Amino acid sequence: MLSVHEVTTAYQGLVAISAVSLDVAKGEIVCVAGANGAGKSTLLKSIAGAERPRSGAVTFDGARIDGLAQHAITARGIAYVPENRRLFPRLSVRDNLRLGSYLYRHEADRDQPLALVFQLFPRLSERLEQRAETLSGGEQQMLAIGRALMTRPRLLMLDEPSQGIMPKLVDEIFQAVKRIRDAGMTVLIVEQRMAECLDIADRAYILQTGRVLMQGSAADIKGNPDVRKAYLGL
Repeated sequence: MLSVHEVTTAYQGLVAISAVSLDVAKGEIVCVAGANGAGKSTLLKSIAGAERPRSGAVTFDGARIDGLAQHAITARGIAYVPENRRLFPRLSVRDNLRLGSYLYRHEADRDQPLALVFQLFPRLSERLEQRAETLSGGEQQMLAIGRALMTRPRLLMLDEPSQGIMPKLVDEIFQAVKRIRDAGMTVLIVEQRMAECLDIADRAYILQTGRVLMQGSAADIKGNPDVRKAYLGL
């Protein structure tokens, strides 16, 4: 489905990822983990079109997408939830969700994905008329994911979805990611909470200073003694 081949991308003039290669198959959850500054967010931005790679290639369903505008990549079926969520704070929950379905604004079933969104995050259905800025951090993350789901993606990319969220809601977010995969979507998730991410992932990559340090099944990586010591505190 998705292939990143030898991609190098600079951020603010400095190389953030160097010769990174990664593959994501249809129907799996892939976790990209690592410390702050490892290049995780730049990797997602390079796929989503928010940053332009200096070299390498990104393909989706066999077609090159690096170099395309971000809206064109979204239209091909890739939804990206950035680290800062980028909600419209003064708009209601309802309006933020509907903005996600803009590509389908002329279709009668524009709001069809709402059923899944409300199944995953029932509290959003109770807060449709609230402004996004009045929601808690966890609820805002739910809204950001819900808005992404309104684009009807085949690949959902999440950048640090647990950041700034109460532990109880973090569990809800990770369980929702599993249910999204069960609904037929593929998920690429970037996380610092490596243990929780590995618990739900099929495969994983660990980035260190912009390069792939390790890759493999989530179970193998979680059981690796070096990973357990350096990243899991075990």
